Amino acid sequence: MFVMPVTGPDRMVQESLAFLQKLLADHHPRNFDVQFWDGTIWHAEPGLPVSFTLVLNHPGALRRMFWPPNQLTLGEAFIYDDFDIKGDILEAFALADTLINLRWSLFEKMHYGRYLLSLPTRADSHAAQRGALLKGALHSRQRDQQAVTYHYNVSNDFYRIWLDEGMVYSCGYFAASEDSLDLAQKRKLDYICRKLRLKAGERFLDIGCGWGSLVMHAAENYGVDAFGITLSQPQAELAKERIRRLGLENRCRVEVCDYREVLGESRFDKLASIGMFEHVGTSHLQEYFERAWRLLKPGGVFLNHGIAGSLSEPFPDGPSFVDRYVFPDGELLPISTTIRSAEQSGFEVRDLESLREHYALTLRHWVRRLEGASDVVRRVTDEMTYRIWRLYMAGSAYNFDHGRLNIYQALLVKPARGRSMLPLTRSDWYA
Repeated sequence: MFVMPVTGPDRMVQESLAFLQKLLADHHPRNFDVQFWDGTIWHAEPGLPVSFTLVLNHPGALRRMFWPPNQLTLGEAFIYDDFDIKGDILEAFALADTLINLRWSLFEKMHYGRYLLSLPTRADSHAAQRGALLKGALHSRQRDQQAVTYHYNVSNDFYRIWLDEGMVYSCGYFAASEDSLDLAQKRKLDYICRKLRLKAGERFLDIGCGWGSLVMHAAENYGVDAFGITLSQPQAELAKERIRRLGLENRCRVEVCDYREVLGESRFDKLASIGMFEHVGTSHLQEYFERAWRLLKPGGVFLNHGIAGSLSEPFPDGPSFVDRYVFPDGELLPISTTIRSAEQSGFEVRDLESLREHYALTLRHWVRRLEGASDVVRRVTDEMTYRIWRLYMAGSAYNFDHGRLNIYQALLVKPARGRSMLPLTRSDWYA
């Protein structure tokens, strides 16, 4: 059933509708409307509340969405405004999952391809892409610098709009789903410090410290000598400013530095890496853990917090929207791969905790805050940046909800002559 304007739908609307009806014949429940460029609406299945509207903005929209059929094509069609999502974008990802995972037969490719290629093109081709174009060997220091700069240097003002007041860019720790983002992030920082059992006078290194929230919290509340490193110059500058405002210069500092450039043996009592691990890559995994091992004193503890891919729910093959437009060169390894590498470097695994539901909740907060300040985001950046991040964070929330992504905190110990130096229970974490 669909609503017609007075003059009736044009031929391209009729053909586009027929294409979608075939494509979505097995997608149920279809709880969304489709609005065509002339105002025609293909309504949701009768009796279902409409959770969002898929808006096709021009006669060639389906061509831009589905040819060639892969995740990157669909994502680019959204950020270049070939189609839009009105309403709850989080609800739209069940549809996106169906579309991305379509397996067209050779006959269907020929049949659908013939139709899609008959649709008109637009003058503003996607060819002039704005995505990351990195140079150098994968995960070399030079290329990692480019990748981190691409992601984090959008601007401090951009991140400040939708992050919590402490600018913590990793998942919060929720006691209840109704908790505020600010509360969940403060609780997470303290949970990390308690897991590490930080004590006054200890030397603490935060690898990939962002805007300095963890090192500041650790120095102010636990009395440690905290050192944070990041590859983003704007992050470091803002972190230093925040440290000065709190009067923590004597116990807390942040520098622009690659983790491979931190030299020395047994320099630190405790280490943390929160949300940086995704940038390391398979080829440098062993070097990463061996570097952490050397930097730790015997009996030292390393908390490694990172997003993991799933062996049972892998992502579809093909070019990735996230790699092109959000996190270039990011690698989401299965937790089994990470733990194996840590153990091979000499670490003893003392605790492993999944915070998957916590990241889904965090991302929902971020998406709502981004959407709620959409006009400000567009002024600070531009329309495309807003669309990239709206799509990226909503899609990530969906993937955490459905187990395709996970997030783990691994507590690793460098034994001192076989002794872990840890209490017999975790009870102090929850006191």
